[in-house]
Amino acid sequence: METNVYSIFNTSPCEPHLPPMQLGLRGAFPCSRAANGVDTVNLAQFRNPTSFRAVKKLRCRSRGRAFAIAESVSSSTADKPEPETETAAVESASPVYVPTPPNRDLRTPHSGYHFDGTTRKFFEGWYFKVSIPERRQSFCFMYSVENPAFRKKMSRLEEAQYGPRFTGVGAQILGADDKYICQYNDESQNFWGSRHELALGSTFVAQKDLQPPNKEVPPEEFNRRVLEGFQVTPLWNQGFICDDGRTDYVDIVKTARWEYSTRPIYGWGNVGSKQKSTAGWLAAFPVFEPHWQICMAGGLSTGNCYFLLIYNICYFLLCSMSCYECYCWIEWDGERIEFRNAPSYSEKNWGGAFPRKWFWVQCNVFEGASGEVALTAAGGLRQLPGITETYENAALIGIHYEGTFYEFVPWNGVVNFEVAPWGHWCMSAENETHKVELEATTEDPGTTLRAPTSEGGLAPACKDTCFGDLRLQLWERRYDGSKGKLILDVTSNMAAVEVGGGPWFSTWKGKTSSPELVNRALNLPIDMEGIYGLVPLFKPPGL
Repeated sequence: METNVYSIFNTSPCEPHLPPMQLGLRGAFPCSRAANGVDTVNLAQFRNPTSFRAVKKLRCRSRGRAFAIAESVSSSTADKPEPETETAAVESASPVYVPTPPNRDLRTPHSGYHFDGTTRKFFEGWYFKVSIPERRQSFCFMYSVENPAFRKKMSRLEEAQYGPRFTGVGAQILGADDKYICQYNDESQNFWGSRHELALGSTFVAQKDLQPPNKEVPPEEFNRRVLEGFQVTPLWNQGFICDDGRTDYVDIVKTARWEYSTRPIYGWGNVGSKQKSTAGWLAAFPVFEPHWQICMAGGLSTGNCYFLLIYNICYFLLCSMSCYECYCWIEWDGERIEFRNAPSYSEKNWGGAFPRKWFWVQCNVFEGASGEVALTAAGGLRQLPGITETYENAALIGIHYEGTFYEFVPWNGVVNFEVAPWGHWCMSAENETHKVELEATTEDPGTTLRAPTSEGGLAPACKDTCFGDLRLQLWERRYDGSKGKLILDVTSNMAAVEVGGGPWFSTWKGKTSSPELVNRALNLPIDMEGIYGLVPLFKPPGL
């Protein structure tokens, strides 16, 4: 869609200050010019739901507020390239907040908060990452809550009745140059989470004489009521935290403040289709814990925002147009970092505790592809339900490319991995239609992060860096199992890589596949959300 915008205020003698009755027709202003100095502004790229490409800046002439009218809207010119514009001063605006809509597109199962109100051991953690390719830097926001049944620190009587538990809320950020900040409170009474949507927040310190929020609120209200804390939704992330002094083994920053909006591009599944549960439909039940869900395999934080304020005055359509470049921003280590159209990602996990041992590779910034690519790959050693301590390897690879989802999981094929204690991640997998190989390496020493553990609460448990070198290759699979047509061969120097748990005495090699009976069960087309939609009273929290 393309819109031509013309200035009403112009000193040319043939351009009246007030338009005639034929507003909206090109003939009404034979001598008029576009408000930004060009004839057209191409907005077609905003309609493409699968495009990560950065949008060109809209330039405005640096003068007072200009009034303009929209001359025409035509889909026939949508494919025309945006013309070059003259350089001029442009106002910088804050990112635009949009409340989380009901039944939003690309919502995945298990977006909500899974706490069921019981006193069983429980944690839930959320992870949001923003990558800034121009600076080769990333910011990883990690939020967690532990044993929220006990909203304050457990008393001795409660410990005697339920056993010792670690309680509280934590906020961590791994930021530019792998520096780190963490703020933790052993009480969760000011934490809130939406039962069926990806929305949560917590107040560490409230403004004087004001109650902390207990649901999603507009940014202005959050800033008015919260001195230290955070709130996050699929479309918005903001907060301010102070390092609590508990970290003396890595480089830290003392404070961090952030505010940015996100436009989801990929969920976990094909674009335009119903999104999938990462662990299959059995994740609706508290077995095979901990569970894991990719909530947004790829998004943009945040695109350019253009505002057109329309006023109907008498019989005339007058439009007041202010052109802004909307920047997301993060204040980090004394520097305010602004960014637009930054590739972003989010996931979550929940259950009794983290896996005993795990690894993870994730990337949204690639070179060598004509379209957009998002990769998530991981594996873990998890305990099987039962009386004895029995563990199994679990691993998967998920790729989104040009709107298509390529899924490699134990119930549709075989996943192989070989991961060193640090510095090398190698995986391969195949299903009935495709084959994939990936290899990631890093010479960066990594940063130790915290994770919810049953033994020590939110404790140092894993090591990460966002400076991994990665190569990813994807092929069609021939009928005889060999490699067919090459679909992807891409590289990156901004992969996020992680190892956690342990012990990590040597390289971990594994192969994951499911028994035939489990394969058949997990491949059944069971829609748990649809089933519970018929009886919403029984729908479990989180789903």
